[in-house]
Amino acid sequence: MIFFKKIGANELFKVFSLNGLSVFFKIIIGFITSKIIAVYVGPSGMALVGNFRNFTNSVESIVTLGFQNGIVKYVSDNKEDKHKVKAIFSVVFLVLFLISIVLSFILFLFADYWNFQLFGNISKYSVVIKCLALLLPWYASSIFFLSFINGLGKYKKVIYINIIANFIGLITSVLLIIKFQTLGALLSIIVAPSVLFFVTYYYINKEVNFFQSLDFKKLDFKIIKYLSSYSLMAFVSSVIGPIVFLAIRNYVIQTIGLQEAGYWEAISRISSYYLLFATTILSIYFLPKLSLAKNDYETKLIFLSFYKSILPIFGMGLIIIYFLRFYLVKILFTEEFLPITSLFFWQLIGDVLKIASWILSFNLLAKKNTLVYVLTEFFSLGLTYILSLFFINNFGIEGVMMAHSLTFLCYLIILVIYFRKSLV
Repeated sequence: MIFFKKIGANELFKVFSLNGLSVFFKIIIGFITSKIIAVYVGPSGMALVGNFRNFTNSVESIVTLGFQNGIVKYVSDNKEDKHKVKAIFSVVFLVLFLISIVLSFILFLFADYWNFQLFGNISKYSVVIKCLALLLPWYASSIFFLSFINGLGKYKKVIYINIIANFIGLITSVLLIIKFQTLGALLSIIVAPSVLFFVTYYYINKEVNFFQSLDFKKLDFKIIKYLSSYSLMAFVSSVIGPIVFLAIRNYVIQTIGLQEAGYWEAISRISSYYLLFATTILSIYFLPKLSLAKNDYETKLIFLSFYKSILPIFGMGLIIIYFLRFYLVKILFTEEFLPITSLFFWQLIGDVLKIASWILSFNLLAKKNTLVYVLTEFFSLGLTYILSLFFINNFGIEGVMMAHSLTFLCYLIILVIYFRKSLV
């Protein structure tokens, strides 16, 4: 009884429990959305959804200048200084808002060009690019608000925001997909997240009054200079990364077929559901902790906490998923997607290695170790691209998952060697 009381009083357990609830709802919502897409769109349409998702991920990172993690760290370090917090809020909001306006014009005016790059000759989807352009300022603002709240250490509110936004997003997505099929699935990628603005705006006003916190008379652009190092790190992973996967998917479409590309997108969606558990807890709980760690010993304790508490649960969950893969595919999609059951083994192996390496790469973000982060990201993305093309030619679509596993094995080994002092 005392043992369970101690566990219940543990801060990590409380975050884990609340985060688990948030991730559970998001996964359920993802399941419903995937089923709707599978029924109304099919593998071919899902491949187009994957292309557009990669594109929006790149646009998101550009419009926010990759500041998300930097905002979390900078606000976390200065949250006791109200004047500094106000200065950070004002200058970052102004810069991101102006960037979003400029990028919106570029997307809107050249919508046909972007449409051709993403969807080939399917010109009717240029309207999706125009919608993205119109909604971009709202989306950028919501990402900024969420990062700011996270930096203030209000992790519970961050989780509540995600839960509320996911429910609103589910309703929006289902209605759009049922009404417009593939077009609706594409629109849901940008419309649903934009709803997050209203939720984050409500919560940001509870922490710092929005209009009172905006002070454009004394803008400190040194803050932008500080955050710029995070831009380089985010540019590699969040801009170059999706472009690499977009290139691989287009290669799959050209060499194997659109349907096979849809299978890859389907298993990627499954992967994204269970990876939510790890990415959310890393961003909300471990990143601020790593930012405050003052030496190798404190960093080591954080690493061990992750490897002892999160990774084992994650690994056991993936084993269960592997044995239930046939049922999962039938439940999440349709029997048309059953060929992806042969892709699970390499995907799950790669994801275990991926999450084991993420806690180490998050420390590079926390410590603002730009050079090492950029070099290792370029290495992993370059290796992913080269290995994917090689294995696709020899093993078909399964080659993408094989490349995924081998890449993260090499990536993990490199990071373990680099952080050996904090691990031994």
